[in-house]
Amino acid sequence: MIPDRTAALLRAAVGPGGPSAAALGVVTASGERDTLIVGHTRHGGPALTGGEWWDLASLTKPLFTAREVLRAAEEGLLDLDDPLSRHLPDLGWMQETPLRERTLRQLLTHTAGLPAWTPMYTWGDAATIRARFLQEPWAMTDPGSVRYSDLGYGLLGRVLERVRTSSLRAFHLDPGLTFTPDAGQTVSTEVCAWRERLLTGETHDENAAALGGVAGHAGLFGTLNGTLAQAERLLRGGWLSPAAQQLAMTPQVPERTLAFVHACPGWSGGSLCSPQAAGHTGFTGTGLWIDPTRGLAWVLLTNRVHPTRHTTFDIQGLRRAVGNTLAAQDTPRVT
Repeated sequence: MIPDRTAALLRAAVGPGGPSAAALGVVTASGERDTLIVGHTRHGGPALTGGEWWDLASLTKPLFTAREVLRAAEEGLLDLDDPLSRHLPDLGWMQETPLRERTLRQLLTHTAGLPAWTPMYTWGDAATIRARFLQEPWAMTDPGSVRYSDLGYGLLGRVLERVRTSSLRAFHLDPGLTFTPDAGQTVSTEVCAWRERLLTGETHDENAAALGGVAGHAGLFGTLNGTLAQAERLLRGGWLSPAAQQLAMTPQVPERTLAFVHACPGWSGGSLCSPQAAGHTGFTGTGLWIDPTRGLAWVLLTNRVHPTRHTTFDIQGLRRAVGNTLAAQDTPRVT
């Protein structure tokens, strides 16, 4: 099911100048699976066995945060059109900020007008960051246009903690997903300039790491099989209730569903996928895609930031090439 051309692309990508590791998993609507494991946990390290943990980075957004927000909506704990102030009444306290009235739906679709990122890890300890995060006078833009934002998903994480009265770390996770991987069974990411060490088994994202390793935008780790199981449930059903799962996969704004990036020009899943396809990527080199029309879903995990993010390696080119070679094969289609 994994074409020879796809396998050749991955084997050529792994090595000096590129990631040390790559893992591809493919599943069809009938449940047929195939996987390919290439490389080592780090350059010069042990060969992959297939059961390693990978830092999923921003796959945390759809696979954990968006899913948990939709689950909370299923249980009547919140509504997607609730303003943030309903769940975070202390947000922007004593300030005239439009952020208080932006909705959970706008945060999910990156249309709330928040900035993309700020170096919160430089603010101090975790308690200081948590307090300042809710009071920072963010430079907001008008809502509506897509403006990808880690900060928005960070706020969604805080909402989840309030409605569940639980830390994110205590949330239940499906098998093959964790916030606390065994470092001895984890693929290494970057030699971090801030922490001054090779990161293995700890969150690569600086802001999530400074908050204790878990936040609404990053912190999730997954095995190949565990992440592929998420893709399979998105493709075949059972990821959420039918109504919520349809919302998770249906465009809400241009190029965005409630959890994923919808197929569009330049999309990470390649240009040969169907218009109904959707997916998401992570900064560390991870990605997950679902093409319901073709009856196909796939996961590509790499450590493209190893040993440094400052590289010319073209991870987007590899993702698109993998998607195109998978779409070009004769796979079952849903009619």
